[in-house]
Amino acid sequence: MDGDGVRVRRGFVVPERELRWRFSRASGPGGQGVNTTDSRVELSFDVAGSPSVPDGLRERALERLAHRLAGGILTVVAREHRSQLRNREAARERLASVLAEATAAGPPKRRPTRPTAGSKRRRLDAKTHRGTLKQQRGRPTRHPDE
Repeated sequence: MDGDGVRVRRGFVVPERELRWRFSRASGPGGQGVNTTDSRVELSFDVAGSPSVPDGLRERALERLAHRLAGGILTVVAREHRSQLRNREAARERLASVLAEATAAGPPKRRPTRPTAGSKRRRLDAKTHRGTLKQQRGRPTRHPDE
């Protein structure tokens, strides 16, 4: 994370001018400064309208982040640190990881395979063996000449 923007992946960097920052007071520990310091950070990025997002990645991100977007805008919040600077860094890292995960390529398609001849034979042998065991469980048959 540098001052020039947020690096999401190779070929995809969100420029600083496209980021929108909001600061507010965070709840929780902070001592005397808790009521005066705007340490809570909201970082917003317009995924739908940004020219810096490659088209293929934009479609993938919009689809995967649909539940998190409000009007095409992704917002992340950081309030775990007492200083605004550390929360800004945490928000940048969080934005980068959310966008990286949303734009990652999916798993490759599964190529269907057929069972091998050996596996077919073993399966049929096992069925035959199981059937033989079950047949042997019955009552012993009596010979008619007894």
